[in-house]
Amino acid sequence: MSYDYGTSIVQAENNFSRARNRTFWTNIWARLRGQSTELLSFNEVRQKLRLSDERNLGLQDIPLDAIVGSVGRYKDFNRKFLPTNKVNKDRWKTVDTLLMGATGLPPIDVYKVGEAYFVIDGNHRVSVARAEGLPTIEAYVTEFKTDVPFDADTKPQELFEKEMYAQFLRETSIKTLRPDSHVYLTEAGNYPAVLNHIEVHHYFMGLECECPVSWEDAVASWYDNLYTPMVNMIREHEMLKGFSDRTEADLYVWLIWHQESLQETYQAEIGEISIEETVDNFIEVKKLKRA
Repeated sequence: MSYDYGTSIVQAENNFSRARNRTFWTNIWARLRGQSTELLSFNEVRQKLRLSDERNLGLQDIPLDAIVGSVGRYKDFNRKFLPTNKVNKDRWKTVDTLLMGATGLPPIDVYKVGEAYFVIDGNHRVSVARAEGLPTIEAYVTEFKTDVPFDADTKPQELFEKEMYAQFLRETSIKTLRPDSHVYLTEAGNYPAVLNHIEVHHYFMGLECECPVSWEDAVASWYDNLYTPMVNMIREHEMLKGFSDRTEADLYVWLIWHQESLQETYQAEIGEISIEETVDNFIEVKKLKRA
């Protein structure tokens, strides 16, 4: 079928009207469900996660639904990259006519963070491609490496959690010391409690050996001898079944607080109440089902 420019202009007009209509209803449904419709700002994400380690991955086909933000136009489109009233209609239509033409859309430029992407150049191309229901788009990809979990489901309100986890990783170097670790809290304000527990462990290690103990050795010892045994108990008793929206690290914090409470109640010294006793009492108090 030959390409007709006049017909494509009319089709682009109709496509834009449909896209704007979808923007309206998508935003309405999201608000009713208490969901965010905002794209993420790459500069905000970069600042919060302290992203700096970048590498060029070249030209790739990337999934359109994994594009979650933009460098400069995160206010111009909603989370599904549908156009808001800030988008220039004529520009959107011009891009749409390119898609209908023989050459199609040229590649866009993106940053990759975790499993998510941010548009550097090509926001209108992404919007048109998504409006047309395409699954992928060609992109020149630059990756910023991070140990913070980041994917297409990451929402603006979760950036504080990501920021605090990134700070915890920097302060402990736990991913260098124990690469398979995943001490991720949904209650990000509790990271100071974890750091305090490591500091106490560091102090007692020094007392026990009557020698200087490095911070790195203390972190590794805390992870191997305190955190991991507690997490193993959490898994053994399948305790996360009672807290489906929490992580093992969340339960770890609750359990160490519970242990401290038991120590105060029974006037016990640190270490006198075991992990097993703490978990058993926690399960009993919270009326959790035992595995």
